[in-house]
Amino acid sequence: MTTSSGHGTDRGKLFILLAICLSALVLPLSFTGGAVATPAIGRDLGGSPVALTWITNAFMLTFGSLLMAAGALADVYGRKRLFSLGMLLFTLVSLAQAFAPSVFWLDVMRAVQGVAGAAALAAGSAALAQEFEGHARTRAFSMLGTTFGIGLAFGPLAAGILIELLDWRAVFLFTALIGVIAMLFGLPRMRETRDPAAKGIDWPGTLTFSATLALFTFGVIQAPESGWSSPLVMGLLATSALLLAAFVLIELRIKRPMLDLSLFRYPRFVGVQILPIGTCFCYIVLVVMLPLRFIGVEGLSEIDAGWLLVALSAPMLVVPIVAATLTRWINAGVLSGVGFLIAAVGLHWLSLYQTGEPKLALILPMLLIGVGAGLPWGLMDGLSVSVGPKERAGMAAGIFNTARVAGEGITLAIVAALLASLVQSNLSGIALSADPARLAEAAQRVTTGDMGGAVHLLPEVARPLLVAGYAEAFQYLLHVLTVITVLSAVVVLSLLSRRRTEDDPVGVPAQV
Repeated sequence: MTTSSGHGTDRGKLFILLAICLSALVLPLSFTGGAVATPAIGRDLGGSPVALTWITNAFMLTFGSLLMAAGALADVYGRKRLFSLGMLLFTLVSLAQAFAPSVFWLDVMRAVQGVAGAAALAAGSAALAQEFEGHARTRAFSMLGTTFGIGLAFGPLAAGILIELLDWRAVFLFTALIGVIAMLFGLPRMRETRDPAAKGIDWPGTLTFSATLALFTFGVIQAPESGWSSPLVMGLLATSALLLAAFVLIELRIKRPMLDLSLFRYPRFVGVQILPIGTCFCYIVLVVMLPLRFIGVEGLSEIDAGWLLVALSAPMLVVPIVAATLTRWINAGVLSGVGFLIAAVGLHWLSLYQTGEPKLALILPMLLIGVGAGLPWGLMDGLSVSVGPKERAGMAAGIFNTARVAGEGITLAIVAALLASLVQSNLSGIALSADPARLAEAAQRVTTGDMGGAVHLLPEVARPLLVAGYAEAFQYLLHVLTVITVLSAVVVLSLLSRRRTEDDPVGVPAQV
């Protein structure tokens, strides 16, 4: 390892670690900050419910669908180069978002920001692996995961304080500032590295995979407004299915596929892919949906909503570390399955909360959900590289990260569409004279936290009745999430709880 320009010194490595951790910090800040700011953005810029939904989903979609491609680009063209370009673009777009003239342009910039985030995280992680070895590398990546947890835990609170003191535009200025600091600390000390064996990028696979996710997500988001049977929605979903089939065919025939489908013949590998999906349904969707409820429907300030959400996310700072320690005595699959069961109990407890009750009643169920989700959260990164053939650990990690982030965008779209449909169904029994189109838009506005817009659309319905219709729909949604979380626990326990045998193609300890 070179020591020129201080690259090999411990101090230089620490600055590089700090820079990459800061880049990891702004990603959950962008994710949770955008969710907390959505009601304020809607009040300031207007925009349709679909456009407001894309504030979160546009970022998650491009970020998740391009992670594997970004990792391949970093190997070919250089980790430092791609990290530099990614962070620079991320920072510039964050700055531009603060001056967005409309929700449409904000959505476009959020999509570009997701591209930049994928480049920065993939290249930064690869560069970090080149700077540290052995236990030092383990500690470095543990710091990276902890930083991501800090962003999730305190992102809503930080966004709430910024919106309360200034306005929603300050959230994006804040992420731009962190991006500048990350570049100042890291770029002068980071060395350029490449993979000499890298052969390029699976462009056909990348394009069909990204298009599949984009069209499917767009179709699900558009469904509550246009109707599931509308030609637009059916066309989007059908086209996404065709592109998915094309993607599978491409990956089966190409020499160096982006996604090696043969890995899915290992049951433990399939079980690991359930972990991020389960945490999406029991945790990530609440990080986005609860701020919209607290601020838009129940009338809390952004800062009060941020304080409440600390109860949900703060366990992510501690529980993953505890989970990693417990694997000395307890199988990681068992811990993950038990975590999902704990989260399911918290979700059911949360469903018992009635709008208007003291907010302190929310603290314990949200803490329980955070503790339950934190157990698989702290173990799934390590499991992702330990449940397939050892020589394909890098690809296994890439598939897992894509499943995690792309799954978040898809899950959010599905859950938001389901909640909007449930609200519309409840409102149809209240506003008997309203036409379906007006009901659909009002339901979507309530779902995105725009209660004022819903009241304007349905003046014949009193606001308390709108709130009651939303609360009943949210309670039913929590029941659905509880069932999915329990099913995730069952699958994980069945696929990951057994001890590894000699037939398993992995050269790592059985207890992992």
